[in-house]
Amino acid sequence: MVTKKTEADESGHKPAPAKAEQAKVGKGPAKAKPSGASAKGESEASGTSLKGKIERSREFFEQAKVELKKVTWPTRKETLNTGVAVLILVVIMSIFLGLVDLGLARLVEFILA
Repeated sequence: MVTKKTEADESGHKPAPAKAEQAKVGKGPAKAKPSGASAKGESEASGTSLKGKIERSREFFEQAKVELKKVTWPTRKETLNTGVAVLILVVIMSIFLGLVDLGLARLVEFILA
């Protein structure tokens, strides 16, 4: 099997991680809790406390912001062309389904009459 090599593979370097990932890397290892830690301390470490939830939410939104910057948004012209195509298709399908409904209604009326 033949696989293509990317530029990153050929140079031996990995692409730079996103800002949110770099922030994680700089934190270092988590500090060990003493063996007599209370239930409250354990819940904070697992992220179930309010502070942990807020931190996870903040991290989520930071990552979402980074991902949104990577999106290639359509131009105004592309959006208008696609919208017009959708409207035309909706009109055509509405006419088709209306005619099918009318035909089936008349067929049922003919059979029952």
